[in-house]
Amino acid sequence: MKTYSVDALLAHEKFQLANPGVETNKEIGSVYIGDLLSWVMSHSEQNCAWITVQTHINIVAVAVLLEMSCIILPEGCTPDEDTQKKALEENIPLLVSPWTAYNIACFLKEKMES
Repeated sequence: MKTYSVDALLAHEKFQLANPGVETNKEIGSVYIGDLLSWVMSHSEQNCAWITVQTHINIVAVAVLLEMSCIILPEGCTPDEDTQKKALEENIPLLVSPWTAYNIACFLKEKMES
């Protein structure tokens, strides 16, 4: 499977960066969908794009621990201000999208296979 970049994802109109100033030149090697943090910590992997409806600051800690490429909040979920600040401080791109987690994952799968 090929990779896809956070920059390329942000070029699409359905994705917006919630923490401007963060580095977005990261490669996405896989996609993981999950909301239970302990489960995500034990099943996701490095360089993944993590899709979650969780918006609190602890999602940044999980992304840093696993060296994820980015966090994507689906269905119009928006991060609180503390989460945005921490994600910027830890250099984790935090994206928002109106799409469902399923639509985002399908989009990324298609891009990563082409």
